[in-house]
Amino acid sequence: MNSGRFITLEGGEGAGKSTQLRALAAALRARGLEVVETREPGGSEGAEAIRALLLTGGADRWSPRAEALLFAAARADHVEKTIRPALTRGAWVLSDRFLDSSRAYQGQGELSDADILTLHRIGSAGFLPDRTLLLTLPDEEAISRAKARDGDAADRIGGRANDFHRAVAAAFTRFASEETDRVHAVDASGPTDAVTARLLEAIEDLLP
Repeated sequence: MNSGRFITLEGGEGAGKSTQLRALAAALRARGLEVVETREPGGSEGAEAIRALLLTGGADRWSPRAEALLFAAARADHVEKTIRPALTRGAWVLSDRFLDSSRAYQGQGELSDADILTLHRIGSAGFLPDRTLLLTLPDEEAISRAKARDGDAADRIGGRANDFHRAVAAAFTRFASEETDRVHAVDASGPTDAVTARLLEAIEDLLP
């Protein structure tokens, strides 16, 4: 049996994570691999219920601390119920967002990166992906893509101010520079097929 691998796609709003996750999954299946496509928040029954709480309602529905705890709880269920069982049977798991999104989005202001990592250690035993693919775009292009996708219907996190999303992008860039073995930045500009090829190249060393 092939060894399962856990790959996460990260990046700010409008980077194309969902589109590329589907394309990457198709490319891996074409190589004969079993692939599980999942997302955060969500990916298991309990985590999907928490997702509905997190992404709906007013901007002030949750305090920063409550929001971080909810994300950590959703992730704990996701890891236990979906990710680890799939890896155990040898599947590849592709997730649209994971821990690094919590670090980038919730690890600002009241909470530090260390706080988010502590919650992850408690909730998910510090479990990390084999490879994190960070899709990067210039700020203005990302904002334009997100606007075209969501119009005026962005969720309570995606709809935050542009300054917030720029800070998120800066945090992702920092993770890629500090954790070069795990986090690989991938240019998300240009045709979809070209981006998918870059993603495949970034995981080539993990492929059987």
